[in-house]
Amino acid sequence: MPRNVFSGSISSPRIDVAIDMGNPFLNRTVDGFLKIGTVAASRVAAEETFHFVHKGSISKGKIEDALKRMCKEGAYWGTVAGVYVGVEYGMERARGTKDWKNAMLGGALTGLLISAVSNNNRDKVFKDAITAGAVATAAEFINYLT
Repeated sequence: MPRNVFSGSISSPRIDVAIDMGNPFLNRTVDGFLKIGTVAASRVAAEETFHFVHKGSISKGKIEDALKRMCKEGAYWGTVAGVYVGVEYGMERARGTKDWKNAMLGGALTGLLISAVSNNNRDKVFKDAITAGAVATAAEFINYLT
Protein backbone atom coordinates (compact mmCIF):
# COMPACT_ATOMS: atom_id res chain seq x y z
CA MET A 1 0.00 0.00 0.00
CA PRO A 2 1.55 3.33 -1.02
CA ARG A 3 2.22 5.87 1.67
CA ASN A 4 2.56 9.57 1.26
CA VAL A 5 5.16 11.16 3.44
CA PHE A 6 5.65 14.84 3.96
CA SER A 7 8.79 15.85 5.71
CA GLY A 8 10.33 19.20 6.37
CA SER A 9 11.64 21.53 8.94
CA ILE A 10 11.08 25.12 9.70
CA SER A 11 13.71 27.11 11.42
CA SER A 12 13.65 30.73 12.27
CA PRO A 13 16.65 32.97 12.24
CA ARG A 14 18.16 33.39 15.64
CA ILE A 15 19.64 36.64 16.75
CA ASP A 16 21.54 36.80 19.99
CA VAL A 17 22.83 40.02 21.43
CA ALA A 18 25.38 39.71 24.17
CA ILE A 19 25.89 42.57 26.55
CA ASP A 20 28.61 41.98 29.09
CA MET A 21 27.83 43.86 32.28
CA GLY A 22 30.65 42.15 34.16
CA ASN A 23 28.29 40.09 36.31
CA PRO A 24 26.36 36.95 35.28
CA PHE A 25 23.29 38.08 37.24
CA LEU A 26 23.18 41.43 35.44
CA ASN A 27 23.96 39.80 32.08
CA ARG A 28 20.97 37.46 32.34
CA THR A 29 18.64 40.13 33.70
CA VAL A 30 19.46 42.60 30.92
CA ASP A 31 19.22 39.82 28.31
CA GLY A 32 15.73 38.85 29.55
CA PHE A 33 14.63 42.49 29.60
CA LEU A 34 15.81 43.13 26.04
CA LYS A 35 14.43 39.92 24.52
CA ILE A 36 10.98 39.99 26.07
CA GLY A 37 10.71 43.77 25.86
CA THR A 38 11.36 43.51 22.11
CA VAL A 39 8.71 40.81 21.75
CA ALA A 40 6.15 42.95 23.61
CA ALA A 41 6.92 46.03 21.52
CA SER A 42 6.67 43.95 18.33
CA ARG A 43 3.30 42.60 19.41
CA VAL A 44 1.98 46.12 19.91
CA ALA A 45 3.41 47.18 16.55
CA ALA A 46 1.59 44.31 14.83
CA GLU A 47 -1.69 45.14 16.60
CA GLU A 48 -1.45 48.81 15.75
CA THR A 49 -0.59 48.03 12.12
CA PHE A 50 -3.67 45.84 11.91
CA HIS A 51 -5.83 48.66 13.31
CA PHE A 52 -4.35 51.17 10.87
CA VAL A 53 -4.99 48.88 7.90
CA HIS A 54 -8.45 47.87 9.13
CA LYS A 55 -9.62 51.44 9.71
CA GLY A 56 -7.85 52.78 6.64
CA SER A 57 -6.61 55.95 8.29
CA ILE A 58 -3.30 56.94 9.76
CA SER A 59 -2.46 60.21 11.46
CA LYS A 60 0.60 61.59 13.20
CA GLY A 61 -1.21 61.47 16.54
CA LYS A 62 -2.16 57.81 16.11
CA ILE A 63 1.43 56.90 15.21
CA GLU A 64 2.72 58.76 18.27
CA ASP A 65 0.20 56.94 20.48
CA ALA A 66 1.25 53.62 18.97
CA LEU A 67 4.94 54.35 19.64
CA LYS A 68 4.16 55.35 23.24
CA ARG A 69 2.22 52.13 23.72
CA MET A 70 5.08 50.11 22.20
CA CYS A 71 7.54 51.67 24.65
CA LYS A 72 5.21 51.23 27.62
CA GLU A 73 4.45 47.56 26.90
CA GLY A 74 8.08 46.80 26.03
CA ALA A 75 9.31 48.34 29.27
CA TYR A 76 6.61 46.62 31.37
CA TRP A 77 7.07 43.12 30.01
CA GLY A 78 10.83 43.56 29.77
CA THR A 79 10.88 44.45 33.45
CA VAL A 80 8.76 41.43 34.34
CA ALA A 81 11.11 39.17 32.37
CA GLY A 82 14.19 40.79 33.91
CA VAL A 83 12.83 40.27 37.41
CA TYR A 84 11.92 36.64 36.65
CA VAL A 85 15.30 35.80 35.12
CA GLY A 86 17.11 37.52 37.98
CA VAL A 87 15.10 35.76 40.67
CA GLU A 88 15.47 32.38 38.95
CA TYR A 89 19.22 32.87 38.65
CA GLY A 90 19.39 33.91 42.31
CA MET A 91 17.50 30.76 43.28
CA GLU A 92 19.89 28.67 41.21
CA ARG A 93 22.90 30.23 42.93
CA ALA A 94 21.37 30.00 46.42
CA ARG A 95 20.22 26.39 46.04
CA GLY A 96 23.32 25.27 44.16
CA THR A 97 21.32 23.33 41.57
CA LYS A 98 19.53 24.02 38.31
CA ASP A 99 16.10 22.39 38.18
CA TRP A 100 12.39 23.08 37.78
CA LYS A 101 12.08 24.24 41.39
CA ASN A 102 14.06 27.38 40.56
CA ALA A 103 11.57 28.21 37.81
CA MET A 104 8.65 27.58 40.15
CA LEU A 105 10.06 29.75 42.93
CA GLY A 106 11.23 32.43 40.49
CA GLY A 107 7.83 32.57 38.81
CA ALA A 108 5.97 32.66 42.11
CA LEU A 109 8.12 35.45 43.55
CA THR A 110 7.93 37.45 40.32
CA GLY A 111 4.14 37.07 40.17
CA LEU A 112 3.90 38.08 43.81
CA LEU A 113 6.07 41.18 43.32
CA ILE A 114 4.38 42.36 40.11
CA SER A 115 0.91 41.83 41.54
CA ALA A 116 1.75 43.54 44.84
CA VAL A 117 3.21 46.56 43.04
CA SER A 118 -0.02 46.77 41.00
CA ASN A 119 -1.95 47.44 44.24
CA ASN A 120 -3.99 44.25 44.05
CA ASN A 121 -5.70 42.85 47.13
CA ARG A 122 -4.04 40.06 49.09
CA ASP A 123 -6.06 37.22 47.54
CA LYS A 124 -5.28 38.42 44.00
CA VAL A 125 -1.58 38.73 44.86
CA PHE A 126 -1.43 35.11 46.02
CA LYS A 127 -3.44 33.87 43.03
CA ASP A 128 -1.06 35.70 40.69
CA ALA A 129 1.94 34.20 42.49
CA ILE A 130 0.52 30.69 42.13
CA THR A 131 -0.32 31.26 38.47
CA ALA A 132 3.10 32.68 37.64
CA GLY A 133 4.83 29.82 39.44
CA ALA A 134 2.73 27.27 37.54
CA VAL A 135 3.37 28.91 34.17
CA ALA A 136 7.12 29.15 34.80
CA THR A 137 7.25 25.51 35.89
CA ALA A 138 5.29 24.39 32.83
CA ALA A 139 7.62 26.37 30.56
CA GLU A 140 10.62 24.74 32.23
CA PHE A 141 9.16 21.27 31.65
CA ILE A 142 8.42 22.10 28.01
CA ASN A 143 12.01 23.30 27.54
CA TYR A 144 13.24 20.12 29.19
CA LEU A 145 11.26 17.94 26.77
CA THR A 146 12.55 19.67 23.64
